[in-house]
Formats: sequence, structure tokens, C-alpha cells
Amino acid sequence: MSLVSNVSFTSVTVVKTQDFEDLVKFYRSFGFNVVRIFNKDANSTGTELNGISSDSRSECWLVAYPVTRLDDTGNVVPIQETVEYSHPELASSISKFNKGVVLKIRLVSHDVHKNAEMPGRIVVLTQDLDSIRAIAKSQGFNSEESSDAFVDFYIRDPVGNMVGFTTHTAPGRDVEAEQLKGESDFFASDVSVKIMREEEANRVIAEANQKSSKKRIAVMTSGGDSPGMCAAVRAVVRAGIYFDCEVFGCYEGYSGLVQGGDLLKPLVWEDVRGWLSLGGTLIGTARCQEFRERAGRLQGAKNMVLRGIDALIVCGGDGSLTGADLFRSEWPSLLDELVESGELTSEQVAPYRTLTIVGMVGSIDNDMAMTDNTIGAYSSLERICEMVDYIDTTAASHSRAFVVEVMGRHCGWLAIMAGVCCGADYVFVPEQPPSAANWREEMKKVCLRHRERGRRKTTVIVAEGAIDDELNPITSEQVKDSLVELGLDTRVTTLGHVQRGGTAVAFDRLLATMQGVEAVKAVLESTPDTPSPMIGIQENKVVHIPLVEAVKQTKAVAAAIERKDFEAAFKLRDAVFQETWGDFAALSTSDDAAGAVPVDKRLNIAVVHVGAPTAALNAATRAAILYLLSRGHTPYGIENGFSGLIRHGAISKLTWLDVVEWHNVGGSFLGTNRSLPSTDVGTVAFYMQKFNIQGLLIIGGFEAYHALHELKQSRERYPIFNMPLVCLPSTVSNNVPGTEYSLGCDTCLNVLVTYCDAVKQSASASRRRVFVVEVQGGNCGYVASYIGLATGALAVYRPEDNITLKSVREDLKLLEKSFEDDQGEDRSGKMVIRNENASSIYTTQLIADILREEAHGKFESRTAIPGHVQQGRIPSSMDRCYAARFAIKACKFLEENNEQINHSIKLWESEGFGSNETDLGRSDTQLKFVYKHGKKYPVPELDNAKLLGIHGTKVIFEDVDELWEHNTNVESRTGLDVHWDQMNVVNDILSGRLMLRKNEGEASS
Repeated sequence: MSLVSNVSFTSVTVVKTQDFEDLVKFYRSFGFNVVRIFNKDANSTGTELNGISSDSRSECWLVAYPVTRLDDTGNVVPIQETVEYSHPELASSISKFNKGVVLKIRLVSHDVHKNAEMPGRIVVLTQDLDSIRAIAKSQGFNSEESSDAFVDFYIRDPVGNMVGFTTHTAPGRDVEAEQLKGESDFFASDVSVKIMREEEANRVIAEANQKSSKKRIAVMTSGGDSPGMCAAVRAVVRAGIYFDCEVFGCYEGYSGLVQGGDLLKPLVWEDVRGWLSLGGTLIGTARCQEFRERAGRLQGAKNMVLRGIDALIVCGGDGSLTGADLFRSEWPSLLDELVESGELTSEQVAPYRTLTIVGMVGSIDNDMAMTDNTIGAYSSLERICEMVDYIDTTAASHSRAFVVEVMGRHCGWLAIMAGVCCGADYVFVPEQPPSAANWREEMKKVCLRHRERGRRKTTVIVAEGAIDDELNPITSEQVKDSLVELGLDTRVTTLGHVQRGGTAVAFDRLLATMQGVEAVKAVLESTPDTPSPMIGIQENKVVHIPLVEAVKQTKAVAAAIERKDFEAAFKLRDAVFQETWGDFAALSTSDDAAGAVPVDKRLNIAVVHVGAPTAALNAATRAAILYLLSRGHTPYGIENGFSGLIRHGAISKLTWLDVVEWHNVGGSFLGTNRSLPSTDVGTVAFYMQKFNIQGLLIIGGFEAYHALHELKQSRERYPIFNMPLVCLPSTVSNNVPGTEYSLGCDTCLNVLVTYCDAVKQSASASRRRVFVVEVQGGNCGYVASYIGLATGALAVYRPEDNITLKSVREDLKLLEKSFEDDQGEDRSGKMVIRNENASSIYTTQLIADILREEAHGKFESRTAIPGHVQQGRIPSSMDRCYAARFAIKACKFLEENNEQINHSIKLWESEGFGSNETDLGRSDTQLKFVYKHGKKYPVPELDNAKLLGIHGTKVIFEDVDELWEHNTNVESRTGLDVHWDQMNVVNDILSGRLMLRKNEGEASS
């Protein structure tokens, strides 16, 4: 409805509370909706009073929304989404009266002057007078006939105001053509909409076909949305343009193919600017029943051919990719059918006889086989960790139990990873169902054991597809009821779609971007005989995987569960999933000493932190200590690094309760610094001997690696260091040789992503501004390269490259071109990333000054330095997962090496070599060597000073001497292998740098 006078706002003032309440009730009964209520009192301040009149005690704002369309299921379509809104030319002349009305009812003090002309009069346009009369009668309001020709009748509101209702759109003029007869008068007819759609489609097709005959690729997102899809589409669009292709956006999933028109249109470089920082998918996703039928796929094929598209990149789950491959298999017959029916000619279809399909997996469940990770999985896990961390604080405060339900209908990846990340007591996943007969008792036994050890909270993670071994669903309510039987105050939290929401974490932005570029390459490399590839990631490398085989293996998991072959289902999951399940058992469900080794094999293992703090130190230490305790070993913590041990003998036993809540806290509870054993290696040896330490886990960055090397070099003088030694890399700089990943680095990257998004937003708000952001990394450019790609930086300055005046000038050209293309639109913030040690001359401030000076007023520049905030406060979900997995692997190495050494010693003792028992009751063969006929023989297992190298999902224990000699720049404190260099190449493509060089090269030639 609308005020006929075309005034869309008015107010009514009363002084009595009852009148105020009666008026609100009156107008609500006629279809007005309450949008805001103000109540002013002595405590009301600030934003609570924004918009309220100064003399009002209370206000109620009511709105009558415009008439709008209904969809096929009867739901209201927002007027902004109607065809009339986007195509005003279709709207009838009468539709200009279809506007919203805001009515403000004010309760004022008695001493406020009241309008002497009141009661007043307003006239409202409606299309249903009979309904208005019926409402008035039911509410006890009498209608009064009107003497005005254009007003049908009046109703007095509770304070006497006259409210008139009319179907006439032109007050005072008796024009029948402008009299409203129904809702259909506001809307275009189906025939006119269809004609418009056809004309629009023909226009788009004509425009597309007028362009050069480049390869044309369509990109779509389908199925459930996941964070990172926008980054994937951005990468496809820009890489496609760089590789001389034209890219079409297929909006609303497969519906875009079927419907065509505006849903299948070209995307250009500027269209996807700013998409990296956005969640969900900006080209939409929807379930499309039409595409499930051949008729729908036939229409999709026609729309593609008319636009010259013969390649389709699909980002979605297994269902979406299955549909894409079916489309490809039917493509030749679909074209034949279109020719036979006369919808297309043979000449039209001839150039497009082969359809290329490339898949990317966007799924928060991480359920696709043959790829290590799917786009969006770690972002979803990050949301879960964040929510459970919040729940933890209230659970501990009240000593409560919480049952948290997470997504995962057929895959328990989110649940098991969340269990490890969040320190859960128990986890239910579909691949490893518990016994239907006793799962309740097993869970209660574990939770009760942890309570008896002093834990104040209980957390159980339940995958939505959790079942028992008889395929009966295990619900959150069932779990709650079982915990209540223990006397625990228990709550259930179902996280739901919050797990899908929000922007993508750094890893998902990188994954989506690298895969998007590779998908375009796969299209260009494809031949008619090439099986449809799925772009995946294996061992940190982007790879092509047979799409059909991956989908087949994925569906095999659900089939195995259905036939109760749980072992097969479990083995169909990747090695990391299987390993994590075992790790969780060691950390929680099986920590009852049942897995402890015999007494004579139990060890004393020490943990020390060395170097700068990272967010993952505590999480890794927790995992190591809990694992060692579950095996019956005695763990020791060395406080304040090697200096604490040397100066104060700061080493003590750690208990279960000491470390169990360390999973989500950054920094270092043990304390850390950069001191090395060489400060006083003899004292280090003394304390190792005093406490009979039989294995040492060193967690830290380059200093920890350096310490490992020093200890090994000291073995000749101090045989105690013949014990197995492992360095677990943990540094935000990721500069440790021999590993592609360091614990704490992912947290740093996520912090920087959030920081840089805020900086870009600030730059965007001011339109013409560029920020130069300085990031940490020492002499290693990993963080700068990664964050440059993950945030869409226009330039990245790294220590590995020399900054020259020429390179800065090129950046200026790129900035000028980018600002020129923006034309003042949103998301135009620009950013340059500089590593802190990229150059001693070209500092962050100097680069910003050069950019500002050379811009000559076209844009301005600022610096932003996040500093130590990059170390992070709370470890990311990936850091927590990796910390637990790699710490346990390190402990297993210490166990296995001790076992191998003991075996060799016993073998020699059986041959009559070695010494007698000493007065300490220990064999001096713990020196790890014996003398045979006066000659010293070390055990063969002394190649046991290792750096735990992380390569993709694999762990390789690297020999420290080999690394130190062949892959270490000691002066710069980095490795020699620049394993992240491909990130810079991709960023140069997507930032436009290589396009600029290409265009300049063509111009000069």
C-alpha cells in the first residue's frame, strides 16, 4: 500500500500510554509491521536513541511494505529481486504508486504542544477494499462512507484520525484506467517478461559473438556453498583473461545453464575485484531439478552453443561434479538432438562438438576422495573451533558438559578434527561407529575418568551423520541423556549453518586460487580424449585427478557404511583421517593406561621450547605430553628454554591436568627464548643425566634447529646426547630448512588475512588510497608471498628478489591502471605487501613515499605494520591439527629409536660385551656404545638427531647434519629451497602484473 499523496512518511502524536498502545494495535491489524520500538528512560544513551525525537518518551515505527510477487511455493519475493525492479521498462504506469509507507507513532509528555488541527487525515492506496472492511468489522471499527469521489470509505483510528482507503491512483480525478483492481496491476504480464528475456538473451549472444573468436569458458558454483568459492571464481576469471580466453559466469548453479539470459553472462577483470575477502559465492548456487532431466540439459547445451561456450568449470561437491560429467558424456547426442529439432543448425554446433569439463571441489565436509583438502573445509573447522572455544569458557565456569553437533552426514572429518582441535572428551563419526550395545557406557567411562582427574568441563562432538554399528542414528539428545546420568549439567549446541558462513581462512583462499588457475590451464590442455579432470591437492601440490574415479571412490564410503563394512569405509578415507582417529584415541578415549608399554620400556622424555613464541607451542606440547602419559612414559618440561635449564635447573615433571587445557592457548606456558645449548652445553648434559632423560623434543624455529645441530655436534664430549633428538618446527616465518610448513605459521597467516582485509576496507572507503603493509618473516619471503596471494595484493616485496627502482616504477604503472579501471567503484582498496627484510634501502615508509610522490595526486599511500600481533593469540584449527599430529609422530620416533637402540645393546650384551650394572641400578650401556676388544662401537641407530620435515601431508625425519651442510644459509637463517615460488607467479597473473607486461610487449612490437 502507499499514501496516495505520494508521501511515504507521517507521524501521529499522543500523550496517553493507552492511546499509544491502541494505535500500534490498530495499524498492525491493517498490515503495518513494527520495525523499531524506542523507550526512553534515564538509562537510555548513545545508539539506543538514534532516530528518536527529542521530545518523545516512546516511539513505534511501523511499515507497510510494497506489494510484491510470490514465488512458485507461495513465498514473498523481495521487491529488489523482482523483474520489474531490475527492468523498470516492464513496470506498468500504476506501479509507481507501489511504495512503502512509514508511520511513526509518538508518545510525548503532557506539556508538549499538540497539533491543533488534529485529528488529521491520511489516505492509503489498497487493492483489496473488501479485506479492509472485514478487518475493520472484526476489530470493532465502523467504516464511514466518504463524500470524496476518489476515497471509498474512512475508518477512525483510536484517537480520531481519519484513515481513508481507495483504489484510485490519481486523487481528485475520476480516471477509470488509473483505478487499482488487483495485485496484477503492479506487475508485468508473463508474456512481456518472456519476450524481454528472449530479447535480452539474444542481445547477450549477439554481443558475445561479435567479439573475437577466443576460447570461451563458463564457471559455476553448485551444491552447498563453502568459503573460498568466490576466490576460486576470481582466479578462473582472471586466469582465463590472462590466457586469452573469455569467461562467462553461470549464475545460480546449473539453473544458469538451463535458463540462460542474465544468468549466463560474461565476467571481466573488474567484476571479481574484492572477491577474495568474501564468503559464500557471489554468482549464487541453487539446486536445479531441471538439469536432472535430459530436457534441462538440452536447454543448457543450447544456451552454451549460442554463446560459443564449450568448456565448463564447476566448483561443487560430488553431486555437482557427477552432473557435469554426465553432461559431457551426453554432449554429442544433445547437439544432434538440437539440430534434428531445428533449434540449432549444423553450422552452429560444428565448432563446439567437444565439451570440456573441469571440476574443483568446494565442500566443507572434506569428503572427496583422492584429494587431501577441499575448498572451505578448514574455514568451516575454524568456525567450529571458535564456537567450541566460546562454549569451553562457560562450560568450565559452571562445570558443565556440552554436546556439540557439527556437520558431516557421511563424513566425520569435521567432527574428528574438531575433537583433536578442541580437546574434546569423546567424538562420534559415521566411519567408526561404536557398539550399539555399550556406546553409552564407553562414553561415560571416558568422561568420568577425565572428571576424576580434575577436569571441570566435558565436551562431546557429534557428527550429524553419527550412527552405531547397527546403523541406528546417535543423536545429540541421546548423548546428552547419557551424560545427565553421570550427574552432569548438560547442554546441546547445534552449530548448523554458522559452519558455512564467513570469509575463507588463508589456506582456503590459497587453495581456491591455485586450483582456479590450474582449472583454466586444464581446460586449455584438454583434448577430446582427455578424461574429465578434477583439480585437487596431494602432498601440497595441485594435481589433476580423474573426476569419475574420485566421485566413485567418494560414494563407495557411504555404500560401505550402508552394508556395515565399517573397516572398508574407514580405509577409503585418506591416511591423515585414519591417523587422526588414532591420535584422538591416544589423547582422550584410550588414555586409561591400557596402551601403556611394559615398565622396562618406559622412558623419560623432555620437551623444550626454543626461539620466538608461536600460537602452536602449547598445543604441540599438550599433544606430546598426553601421548607420552597414555604410553606410560614420564614427560618433563624444561622451563624458559635452555637458559632456564642452565641457570636454574628448571626442569620438572608434567601431569595430565597440567596440560589438558593447553589446546587453544597461544604463547608458551613452558617459556621460550633464543638461547642455545652452546651457552653451557656441559650443564645441559648434567641435567639430562641427572633426570635420566632418554629423548628430547625441541619445539621452535631456526634456533631450535640450530640447537639440535649443536647437541649432535656435542656427542663426542657428552655421550648423553646420543639419545634420540627431534626438532619440531614452530615459527611464524616458516624459515626452517627441510620443511614446507612450520607450526604457528597458519595462525600468523589468518591473523594477517583479517588485518589486511580491514586495511583494504579502509583503503576502499577512501577510494584513492594504497597501503604498504609490512609483514614478518625475517629473511624468508614465505609469509609475504602467501599473504600477498591470499589478500590480492598488487605487489609483493620479498628478500629473495631485489627491489629496484625499475620494479617500483612497474608497480606504479600497475596501481595507476588499477585505479583507472575502478572508476570509483566499491572494493577499490589497493595494497602492497613488503617483507620486513626485503631491502635495507627501500623501507616500508620509503616505498609508500615514492608511491605517493610519483602518483602526482592520483592516489595517496599509507603504511601499516601489524608487528607482533602476527604471532597470534589463539592457534588456528590447522595449527592445532598439525601440532597434535606431528608432536605425536615425534614422540613415536623417540620411542622407536630407543627400542631399536635397546635391541642392539641387548644383542651385544648377549655376545658378552658391555659393562656390569652401576651403583645407580642402570647399565652404563645407555651411552649407546660398547667397547669390543678395546675398540669403541656405537650402536647403528645413532642417526637419530632429526628435524621433523613436513612435506604436504607427509612427514620425513630429516638428518640434521645433511640439512645443515646442503640446505641451510646460516647467516640469513633460512633454507636454500624456495618451495613457495609458484605463489608469486600466480599472484603476478591475478594482480595484473603479467597482463601489463604482455600488453606493453605487444604495444612495443
